[in-house]
Amino acid sequence: MSQPLTFVAVHAHPDDEASSTGGTLRLLKNQGVRTVLVTCTNGEFGDAQGGVKPDQPGHDPDAVAHFRKHELDHACEILGVDRLVRLGYRDSGMMGWPQNDDPNSFWSTPVEVAAARLVEVLNEERPQVVMTYNEIGFYGHPDHIQAHRITLAALRQLDYQPTLYFNAIPATEFQKWRERFREEALRESANAEDEAQARAGAEAEEEEMDLGTPDEQVNAVIDVRSVIDAKYDALAAHASQLSDSFWMRMGREGFREVGGTEWYVRVQSPFTDEGVVTDLFASYR
Repeated sequence: MSQPLTFVAVHAHPDDEASSTGGTLRLLKNQGVRTVLVTCTNGEFGDAQGGVKPDQPGHDPDAVAHFRKHELDHACEILGVDRLVRLGYRDSGMMGWPQNDDPNSFWSTPVEVAAARLVEVLNEERPQVVMTYNEIGFYGHPDHIQAHRITLAALRQLDYQPTLYFNAIPATEFQKWRERFREEALRESANAEDEAQARAGAEAEEEEMDLGTPDEQVNAVIDVRSVIDAKYDALAAHASQLSDSFWMRMGREGFREVGGTEWYVRVQSPFTDEGVVTDLFASYR
């Protein structure tokens, strides 16, 4: 009997699965692929309900983890995830926050310790395809960087080589998004002073980190338009974090126009793959 096709996505927080791989997860499920989500942290230092930030009074990290657990469960139902594995590490907060030094945080956990737990999952599932983030965790968050590190460490311990992908946004596409974000911020500016602040904020964010991947490095382009409503609903399931996000504000129709593609960089493969694929399992089917 042949090994069933299995996809494992290693993500840092609840909601990460929907934002960068929501379409892929639902699409693969519809195609009969077994989908496994590994979520490394509980997301304690996301927003509390009502938009309360981690540094504001009334932010209870354990309460945040509790309701984010239910949001993740709901999103996984929408996306048809076959197995959800919570590693249960404490959210490390953004880079430089004091939470980084919590011995229970994901960032402070030795890579080999967390990787050993991921190895168990990978040996149980024997996935042909694994996905996580690149070496900067896509945008520099310590938990994303740690997810990258433990995934690579775990893959080195397997007795076979699965195909590995990093999620990505092509540089040209990211520039379009950036322009749209800027236009949205300016439209919401009530007066000239607000507009000046919005422009300054957009420019500062632009200088801080370029999240785009050079177009020539993106070698998997996945059309998820057939499942775009499921992706939108999975994002909406994480209401505590995303209800006021750019994606939710544009509404379902607007999201259908811009959210129909997910991109990846193929990092390793047991095959001599070349060129751009439109199916993460192209060499396995």
